[in-house]
Amino acid sequence: MALKKSQQTPADAKDERHLPRDLSGLLTALNAAEPMARRWAARDLAEHPEASAALVERMRIETEPSVTQVILTSLTRLGDEIAVAGLTDCLRSEDAMLRNAAIEAMKQLPDEVAPIMGQLLEDPDPDVRIFAVDVLESLRHPRVEDWLIRVIAEDPHVNVCATAVDLLGEIGSERAAATLRALKSRFADEPYIQFAADLALKRIGAD
Repeated sequence: MALKKSQQTPADAKDERHLPRDLSGLLTALNAAEPMARRWAARDLAEHPEASAALVERMRIETEPSVTQVILTSLTRLGDEIAVAGLTDCLRSEDAMLRNAAIEAMKQLPDEVAPIMGQLLEDPDPDVRIFAVDVLESLRHPRVEDWLIRVIAEDPHVNVCATAVDLLGEIGSERAAATLRALKSRFADEPYIQFAADLALKRIGAD
């Protein structure tokens, strides 16, 4: 979710970036009272790999949406283990905007997210598993179909399976056919699963 650089005006520039632009100065500015100072700091910290932890910590308490967006963009650019873990934590947030923004950020990090996808798809919270499937929607990774087949084969929650089967109908192949038919048997009393699985089978040419 890359953000466009805004054109700085003299009014904007008065003293929001008066602190040193080294790592120490930026970390101080990240917790400044003025949202614009925090926004500039969050943007510039994308150039400092060691800043991931501070950005994640700030994200957890930030109240200004525009600052949060820049933090998410910087974490996406950094894309290290700490950044990915911070984005993953957002999937548990009650803040729908933050959650959705984190999902979009994770979609841009297929190689970095792939190692934890199995863990997310087995999370005890079915909502987190649904959000993980949402990440798969645009995750450009060769294992996406395998992960979705595993979900509809093993996940006990009907809503998780429904989300997965919808996506499988869009990106799946005939490899998924047997698992889709088994899903119909497993949730024989769920009309939506029957409809979605039939649609997926038709789309992949296996009806």
